[in-house]
Amino acid sequence: SSFGYNSPGGHHASPGDTVGDRYRLIDLVGKGGNGSVWRADDTVLRREVALKEVFLPPDLPPGEREQLIERSRREAQIAATLSHPSVIRVFDVVEHGGLPWIVMELLQARSLAEILTADGPLPPRVAAKIGLALVGALQAAHEAGIIHRDVKPGNVLISVDGRCVLSDFGAAQMNQASGGTTPGKVLGSAHYIAPERAVGQPAEPASDVFSLGVTLYAAVEGRPPFDRGDAVSTMRAVVQDPPESPRHAGPLTALLGGMLAKEPQP
Repeated sequence: SSFGYNSPGGHHASPGDTVGDRYRLIDLVGKGGNGSVWRADDTVLRREVALKEVFLPPDLPPGEREQLIERSRREAQIAATLSHPSVIRVFDVVEHGGLPWIVMELLQARSLAEILTADGPLPPRVAAKIGLALVGALQAAHEAGIIHRDVKPGNVLISVDGRCVLSDFGAAQMNQASGGTTPGKVLGSAHYIAPERAVGQPAEPASDVFSLGVTLYAAVEGRPPFDRGDAVSTMRAVVQDPPESPRHAGPLTALLGGMLAKEPQP
């Protein structure tokens, strides 16, 4: 089975290594640009967990390195404050080899992005179930003063038992805390970003709702509503163009239209 963690990278660890004097690495289950996810054995509680090894480019200036480590720590702290079945559970954050490792529940899951690529678009009924789970996750986050800021199919995990989980709070930011990122640097994918964020305004809870709308649109249509081939044109379309009317959304059509409204109404 595949483990659909949207996090992956150049890993220096190997199976059998013990991280934080407690977690013994078993095997690599996901890897990509910003880290690796390992299946590991928690030798204290004797259960399997997922360990996210945050990958830092070797030539990173010390300041940025510190920032990335801090961001990982914040991701762990933010996710750990949320207790909701549709938010990935974070157990611990440990330092190993000068890097932060995030200890999370181990899910046997595929990301919604992987599912759409492999199996094609979903029936509206299935998309609605995923949407309800994610609304619950976002509600819990927003009530805790947290905006996710990167809701997209790659960060939605569907486990083999049907549980739907929002992961990767790396871009999230506490509502009160200002300036989580460098000005002018937009985190998140052009396709799924809300219009106010595309023009450089701060994220608000409504921004997550817009991104969820784009995610659900992509789930039923098989492609996002503002795709223009490149990031700049796509972001321009997000800000200026109406979404193309969905053809396969059925009873979700009006709802998606409302979620994709340009103005974040309070």
